[in-house]
Order: sequence, then structure tokens, then C-alpha cells
Amino acid sequence: MRIDHWIIIITITLTSLISLYLYHRLVNEEERRGEKMKGVAAKVMETFYISHGSPTLSIDESLAARHFLKSFRDTVYGLKPSSILIVSGHWETSVPTVNAVSGPSDTIYDFYGFPKEMYKLKYPAPGAPELAMRVKELLMASGFDHVDVDKKRGLDHGAWVPLMLMYPEADIPVCQLSLQTDKDATYHYNLGRALAPLKEEGVLIVGSGAATHNLRTLSQSKDGSVASWALEFDTWLKDSLLSGRFEDVNHYQEKAPNAKVAHPWPDHFYPLHVAMGAAGENAKAELIHHSWDLQTLSYASYKFTTAA
Repeated sequence: MRIDHWIIIITITLTSLISLYLYHRLVNEEERRGEKMKGVAAKVMETFYISHGSPTLSIDESLAARHFLKSFRDTVYGLKPSSILIVSGHWETSVPTVNAVSGPSDTIYDFYGFPKEMYKLKYPAPGAPELAMRVKELLMASGFDHVDVDKKRGLDHGAWVPLMLMYPEADIPVCQLSLQTDKDATYHYNLGRALAPLKEEGVLIVGSGAATHNLRTLSQSKDGSVASWALEFDTWLKDSLLSGRFEDVNHYQEKAPNAKVAHPWPDHFYPLHVAMGAAGENAKAELIHHSWDLQTLSYASYKFTTAA
């Protein structure tokens, strides 16, 4: 066989191999895209109440709640929301207020006297100004006459600490909504109900607080014991939620044992009512984490699934 024939055969073979390589590369890329899209939530059926407890949750590896939040995407909710609306117990205003930040969110260090390394942590999640405007629209359409927009405020530790553990890449747009602690729990439940349509738009709604929150009672315990009053309130809350007695939870000050001790101020409890309301009537509650710290601080966290 002549040399030029060999050259032709080799050329054809190389061309075929290159074409086959490019084809498989294209197929693999399409498969990767498909897998990635499977992880994006077109709509969200769940809302969450996360007990964020102490700011040391950001660094303390001994806290079970920290490990729970770090495994959140693997064990609780694996889809990636289009954006996140978070209601933290650390932002109180006279009227509902949303932050509408363009660009990365500032990390607010609204705690004092903690280890220096905590003040170096950053969570520069992009702001969600479009979501902020949508929240305002929904609230005003539901009778909340005055809704403010704050274009400068970043994320307080009730927002960024749990989100840093749940979504460490900080690549999901985040909007924060304030509380009105001069109002009652039913007001915040209705606030959540007004926001329910956001779930259809792929928005994850998260309330961040603490199932029990009385800072004056915190105390180290060598044996891991829990104060009886805290246990009674925490158990009542769990039983009420899991049995669907949401109205009892809305009237917890009259219904719950030790309510005033468990929550001398309602700032860390009202985020629960927002998440509960956003899930809608007949939603199913599920306890997704439970641990204690400092004798009286419950890290009980709940998922609310919207009824089909």
C-alpha cells in the first residue's frame, strides 16, 4: 500500500476519534447541565423555622445544631431556591421593612464580647431588591398599609449565621424582613400568609429565632440537664405544631406553660409564626432538629410543608 493511502487512512481515523471525543464531551456537558437544573426549585412547598441560638453557632463545633445546619441540603432540603426571604429575631421595626440591597450584603456583627474570629466572618450573599419589591407588593395587597424599604441594611447574625452554614457558597440572593414586636403572634402569622405566593416563585421562606429564648437563665451544665420550665414549653410547642394546633401557637401566651419565661420578649418566637403562616392552612409541621444548650436554650427547628 502506498504511503499516501496510509496518510488518508490515518487522517480519517484521527478525524473520527476527534469527532467521537467532541460528541461525548458535548453529551457529558448536557448531562451536567441537566443535573444542575434538577437542583433548582421552580417552586417551594416548604417553609422553615430555624433556632439559631447563640452567635457562637458560627464557630462552635460542639453544637449539634451547627452540624444539623451544615447538613441541611443533604438531609432536609436539597433543592436550590431562586432566592431566600429570611425573618430574623434581630430586626424589629414599627412597620414591616425589607432590605433591598444591590450587590453583596454587608455582614452585621450585632453581638458583643465574643471571640475575635467571629468578627472576621463574612457572608456576602447578593441582595434581592426585586424580591424586596415583591414582598412589599404582597403585603400591601393584603392590607399592610405601610411597608418600608431599606436599601442599605445588610444581614444581621440571625440571618447570616444559619445561612452561612446552610448555603456556604453565599450565591443565593437574600432579602430580610423585619418584625413588629409591638404586635401579636396572629399578626405575624397573617404576615406569613400574605407571603405564601412567593413559594410558587421558588423563594425559600425561613424564620430564624429560638424555640426558647431567655438570656437571663442561660447557665452551663456539666450533666446536660434542661430546666423544667424550658422543657415544658418546648414539649408543648412540639406537640401543638405536630398535631396541627396552629391557633394554639398563635395564642401561645394564654395556651402554653411558662410562656412568659420561655419568651420574655417575642422577637425570637415571631419568626416561627411567619414561617407557619406562609405554609398555609392545613400545612404539616415536622421537627427536623432538636438539641439543647446552656440548660434553657432550645435549638428545636421545624419544617412546614404546604398541603397539596
